[in-house]
Amino acid sequence: MTFSRRAFISSAATSLAFAGFQARAQDNASTGSYLNQVEGYGPLRPDPKGMMELPDGFSYRVISQAGETMSDGFVVPGAFDGMGCFDLGGDRVALVRNHELDHDDIDTGPYGMGSRLAPNIARQSVYDFTEGGLPLPGGTTTVVYDLKSGQTISQHLSLAGTAVNCAGGITPWGSWLTCEETVRKAGKSVNKDHGYVFEVPSTAKGLVEPVPLKAMGRFKHEAACIDPSTGVVYMTEDVGDGLFYRFLPNDRRNLAAGGRLQALGFVGVASGADSRNQTSRTIEPAAWLDARWIDLDGVDSPDDDLRRRGHAVGAAVFARGEGLWWGRGELYFTATSGGPKAAGQIFRYVPSADEGQVGERDNPGRLQLFVESDNTRVLDYADNITISPQGYIVVCEDRYSLIKPNHIKMVTPQGKVFTLGRNVFKGNAEFAGACFSPDGQTLFVNIQWPGMTLAITGPWATMKV
Repeated sequence: MTFSRRAFISSAATSLAFAGFQARAQDNASTGSYLNQVEGYGPLRPDPKGMMELPDGFSYRVISQAGETMSDGFVVPGAFDGMGCFDLGGDRVALVRNHELDHDDIDTGPYGMGSRLAPNIARQSVYDFTEGGLPLPGGTTTVVYDLKSGQTISQHLSLAGTAVNCAGGITPWGSWLTCEETVRKAGKSVNKDHGYVFEVPSTAKGLVEPVPLKAMGRFKHEAACIDPSTGVVYMTEDVGDGLFYRFLPNDRRNLAAGGRLQALGFVGVASGADSRNQTSRTIEPAAWLDARWIDLDGVDSPDDDLRRRGHAVGAAVFARGEGLWWGRGELYFTATSGGPKAAGQIFRYVPSADEGQVGERDNPGRLQLFVESDNTRVLDYADNITISPQGYIVVCEDRYSLIKPNHIKMVTPQGKVFTLGRNVFKGNAEFAGACFSPDGQTLFVNIQWPGMTLAITGPWATMKV
């Protein structure tokens, strides 16, 4: 998401309380009609705690909140966003979690009000500082959680001094790729350029060395995923005319060793490719297009023109590429404001059997417009996604509205949509960071503001289609 939208919510808190109640009443009245494609897990039930409505049999536990004191003495930062879950053995998992904080969000960062704890951090472990010498508040935290006991074991700061860490992606070797959704330049309130991907091992017990993976491009990164069979990294860009990227690493287990950055275009479309369908329809729902991948140069893009240069040579534009997750031999990604209602699209990409190799030209990968919302009550601003062990896409909505609450939606392999949960907590912040435990029994998800991580359990196998 674009972080500045929270100001809109906080300025209207009083009216939101009534308007949100009214919207929930309307939603409850129509549940089962506007989402009549599949029953899913059934209607949502009121939450006496006023936080998260779920179907019968499901429950949630708050396992981490902004403002708590972590095991390392720092404070759990706000602005919870993308997140990955990793098996630590036994019943324990690590959640590596992004914090979408910019240089001026000092008071909600890990160093407390006025950055009072900043002197306690090792400066060599911080990527960047403000012009006033304070460590930037963005980065990641790592939460160790016991699935059996339902207890949080520890929390610590794992990446420090980055900015606007939005989404990212897990790697097959157990690390988290955290992505900066900003292209702020050195000298603009910070000392270094931003807009990079950083890698955070899930087993790190403290701060990791902050190494920007510059060959993966400098742009408003959103999410990343890796094909475990080829090592190819795919990435989204959260702007209205963004591209869809892939990175062909020189060493699939060492992304810092460099590689080639490319952008997606369509076979037979030399220039002007546009997937957005906002003013005119260029891609039909369920239609498949053959892909071609276009080499990009100048990927450090000091003028933030990488997407424009890519589009000029044939790369397709997407309407705010956000959530991205690897499935079973294919990936899915969202375009949050795509479609005629600007309510969101979900794309499916099936790689070539020769992905990134010479034979790819004759055997290209294929892109499908899998879902396109023409009704905001069905799907509205699809953002972070994950895929359940049963093969269903879990979609986090992030529409900031005074009258319409955000939901967690699920999409079947046939493209049918139903509701799993609804945010009824004050402020109506977005859901983010959805990811499943290795055993598939717990769905972790964040409510971005004021900052909470929830563990959701329930009868996942009982879904009715």
